[in-house]
Amino acid sequence: MRILLIEDDQSVADYIVKGLKQSGFTVDHADNGKQGLFLATSEKYDVMVIDRMLPHVDGLTIIQTLRAAENKTPVLILSALGEVNDRVKGLKAGGDDYLVKPFAFAELLARIEAIHRRQESSTTQTRLKVADLQMDLLAHKVTRAGESFNLQPREYKLLEYLMKHAGQVVTRTMLLEHVWEYHFDPQTNVIDVHISRLRQKIDKGFDRQLLATVRGAGYMLHDPDAE
Repeated sequence: MRILLIEDDQSVADYIVKGLKQSGFTVDHADNGKQGLFLATSEKYDVMVIDRMLPHVDGLTIIQTLRAAENKTPVLILSALGEVNDRVKGLKAGGDDYLVKPFAFAELLARIEAIHRRQESSTTQTRLKVADLQMDLLAHKVTRAGESFNLQPREYKLLEYLMKHAGQVVTRTMLLEHVWEYHFDPQTNVIDVHISRLRQKIDKGFDRQLLATVRGAGYMLHDPDAE
């Protein structure tokens, strides 16, 4: 995967570039908006990570320029501005996700992989499959080994998100933002309750446990036999 990082804080940029290269990615770095916009419009990237506040050309202007030119490369916005209105502005400008500074590299990586995966997914995809667990998006039906499950709307949405990110660690923040549409942590155990209920429905009575808790990181839906 080839990534463009536009970040003017050198220490933050060094931290991100080092981590991404160690993760096997190719990274180009621009330390100002003008250079970043030039690279973004002249080169091809799989994902762009763009700081919101940049010298010369700000991050939102870069994103709006790209979208106006019908450049659909996934964009993760980085910013110290974490209020709901700030996030909304970033997403409305054309960003695909928004990560507030300071952040853990593991979450940055997970979000990059998530928006890249969404981009690669076919827009006409109607079925999701992980091991013997299947979801029919048109019929709104979930089965495992031929057995149907009756899921509540939020459980269905949670499972759909986990299946679309199968094999990846999904953090609590990601679930709150994309399943519950909270852009802050409301200090609630709502995720734990729903994960527990979902696990009871899709894993109980089966030899293979598909829904795993990754201690200190989040959750992952995966096929243990495929690893």
